[in-house]
Amino acid sequence: MRSLLFVPGDSERKLEKGLASGADVLLIDLEDSVAPDNKPRARAICVALLTTPRNAGGPKLFVRINALSTGMTSTDLDAIMPASPDGVMLPKSNSGNDVAHLASLLAVREAENGHAHETAIIAIVTETAAGALATQGYAGASRRLIGMAWGAEDLSADLGATASRDEHGALTDPFRFARTVTLLGAAAAGVAPIDTVYVNFRNEAGLAAECRAAARDGFTAKMAIHPAQVGPINDAFTPSPSDVARALAIVDAFAAAGNAGVIGIDGEMLDRPHLRRAERLLARAQAAGVAG
Repeated sequence: MRSLLFVPGDSERKLEKGLASGADVLLIDLEDSVAPDNKPRARAICVALLTTPRNAGGPKLFVRINALSTGMTSTDLDAIMPASPDGVMLPKSNSGNDVAHLASLLAVREAENGHAHETAIIAIVTETAAGALATQGYAGASRRLIGMAWGAEDLSADLGATASRDEHGALTDPFRFARTVTLLGAAAAGVAPIDTVYVNFRNEAGLAAECRAAARDGFTAKMAIHPAQVGPINDAFTPSPSDVARALAIVDAFAAAGNAGVIGIDGEMLDRPHLRRAERLLARAQAAGVAG
């Protein structure tokens, strides 16, 4: 999972384009991009898409439902769960308890519909001040949780901030904090850390730079708002051939040394954290189809 593309659930045309975008995950949105009066129509279009036969190799289909605080969550789930989405995105999650609550709602509907698989959950964890202060609490919340993402726009509204970036385009302190605690919280929970959207979809250089910074710091995926962003995101979060070769050499060197605590390779002394980092990179490369 490298790229997650938001598409309004009430736009059949945009959903069709999203399916062909190359995104790893299509986020069918029932929340912010859909006006209140259009939500019933969006649910119906979402269900139609979920029940349409799909070609192998297409994106996973996740649905961003409305937040638990809206009173619309159960309505969303009652509509979509018979169609068996691959996963659900929970916006405005304030704690691991919110994920546990959603997991119980999903389990009931899976049982009612005779589903054999567990619906995955991705939580957006920094859209409120309370959520940003609770990202350490997701470990053990639910085995369904596979990713934690952060968002700036809703957080700016909750804080009363006039902008999330300064005059140079850099994130301001509250939003750098939100980004950092999401990364740390996801690592503590053992799930994928997912970077927020880059809203200026015409600025290819800016998107590429933000992707590189996110991958450097440990994020493994990024959300997108336009199909044109998917390719650069996939490129940035796919390990390069040289990185894969280096990781393989590290893993092989440790194995040849009998899994020693420290090895020497190419003039460097490497210890067990380097091995764990190499193993994680190879796992991501294999998931992306660039390593055997």
